[in-house]
Amino acid sequence: QLQLVESGGGLVPPGGSLRLSCAASTETLDYYVLAWFRQAPGKEREGISCITSSGGNTHYADSVKGRFTISRNDAKSEVYLQMNSLNPEDTAVYYCAASRFSWVCRGAVSRSDYHFWGQGTQVTVSS
Repeated sequence: QLQLVESGGGLVPPGGSLRLSCAASTETLDYYVLAWFRQAPGKEREGISCITSSGGNTHYADSVKGRFTISRNDAKSEVYLQMNSLNPEDTAVYYCAASRFSWVCRGAVSRSDYHFWGQGTQVTVSS
């Protein structure tokens, strides 16, 4: 079973940047579509970005478009989320996820399309 572990979360002031990483163990990520989700207190988990197995296509939710960038390094079995221009509304627990479905990541990032999840990393944007 694929296992995912996120890292890189923390406290950052408004306008700051963070880079989240997600490393896979037990197998490589080559054939998985990968995504990042986040969940703020009292809110549902939101899909914010995904990247296809080839890395050729990405998708971003409107809430993060132009500020966040997803990337992957299959040689290291890692996926990343570069987050810039952070604001307090970005405060949440961030999760990486992997999907066996090659056809996802063509639109909205849907929780039901993803089979494996990390444990999450907290991102807090506050002065």
